[in-house]
Amino acid sequence: MTPITEVEGRRLALSNLDKVLYPATGTTKGEVLHYYAATAAGAMLPHLRDRPLSFLRYPDGPEGLRFFTKNPPPGTPDWVRTAPVPRSDDPDARQVLAQDLPSLMWAANLVVEFHTHQWRQDSPAVADRMVFDLDPGPPAGVVECCAVALWLRERLAEDGLSSYGKTSGSKGLHLLVPLEPTPSEEVTAYARTLAVQAQGALPELAVYRMTRALRPGKVFVDFSQNAAAKTTAAPYTLRARSSPTVSAPVTWEEIEACGAPDDLVFLAGDMAARLERHGDLLGPLNDPGQAGALPGC
Repeated sequence: MTPITEVEGRRLALSNLDKVLYPATGTTKGEVLHYYAATAAGAMLPHLRDRPLSFLRYPDGPEGLRFFTKNPPPGTPDWVRTAPVPRSDDPDARQVLAQDLPSLMWAANLVVEFHTHQWRQDSPAVADRMVFDLDPGPPAGVVECCAVALWLRERLAEDGLSSYGKTSGSKGLHLLVPLEPTPSEEVTAYARTLAVQAQGALPELAVYRMTRALRPGKVFVDFSQNAAAKTTAAPYTLRARSSPTVSAPVTWEEIEACGAPDDLVFLAGDMAARLERHGDLLGPLNDPGQAGALPGC
């Protein structure tokens, strides 16, 4: 029988707890759920709250079927909140909100990566954060991403903007910037300008166009995830990789010191100690007092 667990007064059926999801480490679904409940939830929920979610589902592990979904899946409990996110193909579309621990655990039981918009449900297409997704083209890796991130940090600081880093949980790095509420199209335009400038300043390292032929050995500065319709892997989410890698916040000291790809790989089992040592390094993203204004806004 599927065990029933009560989480903050909500009854959840948690299935297949002994199923191995990450063969490389033998990590089971039960261990994944324990990570979200006991380690990640306190830091993660403020980054999910009021942000419509998209899910990359991988119910049989990263080597099995994977599919991306925005719509609330069949069987979503009526106590899981959703928000309207109209799309051109579906004006009545809604997406899930993870407002509390029961909602987080319900979603985690589906075996998902959590992805969020850069805006909150009460202000669609008005971003309160900006993201640069630094995506390396082999043989470049996270070391090269760190070099580009350091340039972007200084360039953003020239415009009075603070920035914070996290691993993508894959092979790259994400740079996040807290903003005063700004239309997503303006954020995208500003981020594109900086991506172009990064390529000009670091021509051997950075590229701002997605064209595959331009990317080998360079870091693609993906500014497009600031578009209102796009989503990015949320802080602390596990990724559908061979091992249970985390999209983990990192310090600027760690970015500066990165000399090898493994320097910025963090697994689920690493995160309790990191949170105890650092707290939530991305906490300023949720502090309105830390938000900056784009030039001219």
